[in-house]
Amino acid sequence: MDRRSFMSLSATSLAGFAAQWATTDPGCLAAALDRRTRVDAQLVDRLEGTSRQLNTLPTEKRQHAIRLMDAQLATVTDLIAHASYTEPLGRRLHLLAASLSTTCGWHRFDQGRHYAAGKLWTGALHAATAAGDRDFGAGILSDFGYRSLWTGQPKTAVDHLGHALSGTRHPTARSLLHLRRARAFAALGDRQATLTDLADAEHALDAAAGTTAPAWCAWMSPADLEVDSGQALLDLGDIRKAQARIADGLALLPPARDKTRGVFLASQARGALDAQEIEHAAHLAGQSLDIASRIGAERCITQVRELTRRFAEHQEIEGVDRILDRLRAA
Repeated sequence: MDRRSFMSLSATSLAGFAAQWATTDPGCLAAALDRRTRVDAQLVDRLEGTSRQLNTLPTEKRQHAIRLMDAQLATVTDLIAHASYTEPLGRRLHLLAASLSTTCGWHRFDQGRHYAAGKLWTGALHAATAAGDRDFGAGILSDFGYRSLWTGQPKTAVDHLGHALSGTRHPTARSLLHLRRARAFAALGDRQATLTDLADAEHALDAAAGTTAPAWCAWMSPADLEVDSGQALLDLGDIRKAQARIADGLALLPPARDKTRGVFLASQARGALDAQEIEHAAHLAGQSLDIASRIGAERCITQVRELTRRFAEHQEIEGVDRILDRLRAA
């Protein structure tokens, strides 16, 4: 392991991994893979515990743990393919594989490796289907929709998200899916469909209060609703309303979600450019770049870099030269 990666993990996280390592018998794992013994609940408990710790690391630390996640995924998929287990334990292994594949896919997506992300998400969808978790499958379909939106294919995103909405009933999940579809409709210029989905997203999130959301969308919050609504309104040309909602969302975002903060700041910079607030836009773009560079989020860097041409139109304004130099070097 690279020394910098090792040092980036907190003492608490390392203690947790050490405990998992100490209590996991390699012989037990090897015996299960060789079919000399069946997979037991204790082994699956340990695998789930380690995966949970990896998935709950803050964004800044999770980037250094991706090799651990890849290794964990390889172990789980090897067990699924080669070991012997009961049907209930098989469902748990498939759900664990789906969760790890989703997380590993998002890491590739953040690095701009869209094909690799798609392969992992396809595996995740198969695993969730094998486990009989239609709700989780809807979440994975929505990730495909998000990728389509990000890569400039909003019509495909609308289709994916429509299918996803047909497969989940939990209000938090439906709020997220309506919100993402609103973004896609806004990119297509369909104002009425955008506003309808934004209203549905808000209503569903209100209805979710006091319920336990599925793990794949448990992070969905009022902050996400505000900022993504603002991004949709930006695409519709409602600049002032969009700016207000994005600012409100940033204020609500918890500190641990740095990657999301970087994306949100880039959206806020775009809104400031639309409002001809050039100095403020340069400041926001710089903040987004700082976060994206620190956590290694190439996707966020690319998002800010796409503003280069617009900043270049205002080189006479203070601060623009500095941000252009940074964008060209990024």
